[in-house]
Amino acid sequence: MVLSGHCLCKSVTYKADVDKPLLVGYDHCDDCQRQSGSTYSLVVVVPKDKVTIEGPLKKWGAPGSSGKTVWRLFCSECGSPIAHDPDAAPEIIALKGGTLDTELKKKLTPDTEIWTVSKLPFCQEHLAHPFEHMPQ
Repeated sequence: MVLSGHCLCKSVTYKADVDKPLLVGYDHCDDCQRQSGSTYSLVVVVPKDKVTIEGPLKKWGAPGSSGKTVWRLFCSECGSPIAHDPDAAPEIIALKGGTLDTELKKKLTPDTEIWTVSKLPFCQEHLAHPFEHMPQ
């Protein structure tokens, strides 16, 4: 299966050649709320070595809960968030689910919620696998 997607202006494109994502879920952390401008970020976690990203990327980093940097990758042209790349887990990258090609994102089946400790109280969805922080 190839997961492919792009930013709003289509300057940044990516492909992930995976059998299936490692995790599809809602990330409720405060940083994802701010980056997405919404109640959570839909993330599709895949092995980083299976991903190719092309186009004008910028990245911004800040310490995550581990103390290590979480890099936020976004299009330098339109500002669309593409992924977050945590130094604490260098083998994975979390693609922003909303940037997947339309037919692919329609088939996503999120079942995990992470950082529910930051979940906004009015968010009524409850997925099968909630974690207060990151799954171990």
